[in-house]
Amino acid sequence: MELLPTDKQIMDYAELIAMIGVNVQPGQTVVVMAPIGAARLARQIAVAAYEAGAHNVHVEYNDEELSLVKYKHAPEESLSEYPMWRANAWEEYAENGAAFVTIYAPNPDLLTGDIDPRRVGETIKAASQALQKYRSKLMNHANSWTLISYATPEWAAKVYPDLPVQEAEQQLWQRIIEATRLDAGNPVAAWKKHNRRLKDRVDLLNAKRYKQLRYQGEGTDLTIDLPEGHIWLGGAKANAKGDDFNPNMPTEEVFTMPHRDKVNGTVRSTKPLNYNGQLINNFALTFKDGKVVDFQAEQGYEILAQLIAADEGASRIGEVALVPDDSPISNSGVVFFNTLFDENASCHLALGQAYPVNLEGGTTMGPEELDAAGANRSLIHVDFMIGSASLSIDGILPDGSSEPIFRNGNWAEA
Repeated sequence: MELLPTDKQIMDYAELIAMIGVNVQPGQTVVVMAPIGAARLARQIAVAAYEAGAHNVHVEYNDEELSLVKYKHAPEESLSEYPMWRANAWEEYAENGAAFVTIYAPNPDLLTGDIDPRRVGETIKAASQALQKYRSKLMNHANSWTLISYATPEWAAKVYPDLPVQEAEQQLWQRIIEATRLDAGNPVAAWKKHNRRLKDRVDLLNAKRYKQLRYQGEGTDLTIDLPEGHIWLGGAKANAKGDDFNPNMPTEEVFTMPHRDKVNGTVRSTKPLNYNGQLINNFALTFKDGKVVDFQAEQGYEILAQLIAADEGASRIGEVALVPDDSPISNSGVVFFNTLFDENASCHLALGQAYPVNLEGGTTMGPEELDAAGANRSLIHVDFMIGSASLSIDGILPDGSSEPIFRNGNWAEA
């Protein structure tokens, strides 16, 4: 029996990424960022991109074990440095209209040893500051980009700790194949159909013009006001040239912008958060006038404290996303310890930077205009999961009346 993924599945995956993920255009440059263990897929993405008409494909490999070496042994002063030649390269690629593919497959237990969270935080902050212009391009959807995953032995062992490593890896690949619709007869057609379903939901929510969302669940009692002119998005998006792309594969969410100063109450996480190889679990955040004023965590308290203190906007919410409990990834019953998958199995919020595309005219607004409209600004954008089978969400309409959006974790259909 051929091991997963088969050669055909890798080819189909690469084609899906090139056609649906970033929608490669003739003459375009494609940048692929991949862990060294995913070289098989990275090479096939290059093939698919060139077949779609790409002018050039640049593959950048990374090795998280080398990151661990730096966290352990590098001198203190080097942690706050980031090579500007590299930041300039990403900015140049973005300015020239490149599409960006990131293969995301971190080891959830990479930093479970005696690594000082402060050293990790310094390194992340330096990279975030240096790459701010490049990341702004992506968050404004100026360029096409997509985030996808690849099963690795380390990740699989965390998801399936009771299985032999090879069997665990096979199980994880099966989940990836299902979630990305590679098991459909025609994955590209299946994704187009899925994107249409998400667009239908987006259109319904945008027609409502909710003023506020009210959350009730186990450990959660939260209100989130939505700014005037907020826009719901989900599935395929259009870049600055009008070309559709899918930022996340898989995706089951619809999302919008909350008002940075109008989040109040307490929210409790329902899945572990893997934050750069560090786990934060069973945590709760209390907000007053948009800002975190108290928090607890059974695991990763110091890491959560570092995250919230990253900058002024890190203690505020930049995204609110709705995902039904009755959805493919959630129904798998698997906790993935990987935000790309876990956030698409659960309603979630994000600490930090808001997407300007979630606001009417937001991509043309300057910082002061975005502030005045209620958009949050930060160097970070970290999603955390809050959905469950007991979650209820009500929407407050412009006339002040209330109607159910979610009941028992799922859409409350009219």
